[in-house]
Amino acid sequence: MTPTATALLAYASWFILLLLFLAIVRTSLVMQGKRASNSFAPSGDDMEGFAKRLTRAHANCYENMGLVAAVLLYAIATGQTALTDGLAYMFLGARVAQSVTHLISTNRLFVFLRFAFFVVQVLILIFWLLKLFHHI
Repeated sequence: MTPTATALLAYASWFILLLLFLAIVRTSLVMQGKRASNSFAPSGDDMEGFAKRLTRAHANCYENMGLVAAVLLYAIATGQTALTDGLAYMFLGARVAQSVTHLISTNRLFVFLRFAFFVVQVLILIFWLLKLFHHI
């Protein structure tokens, strides 16, 4: 399996892991009688602390999954993973680091770090797109 394919599958796995953690948090609140099962806002704005940050970290993954999947699947489908393999693990690391940083805190330093990890991902995606367009 190429680093590109590994990064894509790992991104999906990270997304699912965040979803499972979110389900555990919400199920726990429902089972404790603190919330009704149909009362959770998709944005997480009705939650506090870690649960709110977890909801947003999960949402951020699906907000970006389509773009990431499109680029990496294109590279895989066209046999051009040599163009994306070199930065695939760095991209994945930045994605996970962004989520973990979001889960830890929303203080000013962590927001800055989270944004820095996001910028790394965007720059890598732009770099990949430029390389892939150059080879059309």
